[in-house]
Amino acid sequence: MTEGTGRVFRGLHPVDWLLAGALTALGVVLMLENVHLGEARAAAAVADGTMVHLTTSHSWAMVPVFAVATVPVLWWRRNILAVTAIVLSTMVAHDLLFGWVTRCGAGLPLVFVLAYLGGVALERRAAVLMLLLSSALTVAVLVVDATTGLEPVVFALPVVLIVFGVGRAVRHRTAMSAELKARTVELRELRDERVALEVAGDRAQLSAQLEGLLQERLVQLTAAAESGKDLDPVAARTLFESIESESRATLDGMREIVGLLRGGDVALAPAPTVAHLDALLARHTQGDSRLTVTGDPRSLSATLELSAYRIVEHLVDVLADQPDSRIGVAVRFDVDALEIRVDGPVDRSADLKAAVARARERATFLGGSLDVKVSRGHARAVALLPMPG
Repeated sequence: MTEGTGRVFRGLHPVDWLLAGALTALGVVLMLENVHLGEARAAAAVADGTMVHLTTSHSWAMVPVFAVATVPVLWWRRNILAVTAIVLSTMVAHDLLFGWVTRCGAGLPLVFVLAYLGGVALERRAAVLMLLLSSALTVAVLVVDATTGLEPVVFALPVVLIVFGVGRAVRHRTAMSAELKARTVELRELRDERVALEVAGDRAQLSAQLEGLLQERLVQLTAAAESGKDLDPVAARTLFESIESESRATLDGMREIVGLLRGGDVALAPAPTVAHLDALLARHTQGDSRLTVTGDPRSLSATLELSAYRIVEHLVDVLADQPDSRIGVAVRFDVDALEIRVDGPVDRSADLKAAVARARERATFLGGSLDVKVSRGHARAVALLPMPG
């Protein structure tokens, strides 16, 4: 297809091809009937009242000439008024060239389609002109129609007006829908802007709150640390445990505020500890998961608590969660170490090597160790984490 031809057919929709094709096919069939209609049959039809006039032409030329009136419908989106003017001119030429033949069967559907499309596509003034052209086209179709004559024009014109009115109603409704969508988008943008301003104000307030919290707690902790210079070991230990507890509270408050500042990206809950291992195992809902704690449970440092939890989390997450799975986690508080044992079937799709590496990194950081053995798809891990006396 050349560039010029491509430009002619650019922008045509499949429905345009379907519409123009259907009208052209209908016109070709009707014109072929005119070509093959014999004099005897025409005279009989006039006699019994099914036709009002004998056909005055049987020329094959009426087929392509009528097609000239239907094919331009393809381009109605570009200029419906120009298309209708071409159709009207062609129909008048058809009347003059071939006289009394049957046109209403294809001509009236063509008029109705153009009237509707004009009603949908045009502004008010142009739409009025379109209505006048459609009315003139109706007359051109029926004025020398051998089957109906001009009498049905009194019924056809109201139908054209109704079809045109339906097109105008569709246009109005489409315009209202587009306007509502535009207003909805505008309102959504205004709402988002308002929310963004509110969030910015809240974050500024939270930032000031965070700064005040840090200053207050740092002053308190500094004063507490300085007061422990002359204390005996037992009193000093009690003081430092108090400092640790206050530090945890400070971190929890900071975490909550930072979480709000980041829109919830940071968890608002306190850091997980050994006490949260039950909740961790509860994620495995299909298998039989059990937690056993032995020894002398006691409060641990925040780093040790979090590391113990993460080690168990890394290992448990690669174990299979199946109805026949049994996952065991045992935590033993010894005098100078925390022992953690995890065993269960390994999930075939999990990356056991990466999980073990992360867990071992946690244990090594605290000066501990992690030993993992895998046999026939079953893993057994033992972690030892030293606890300061």
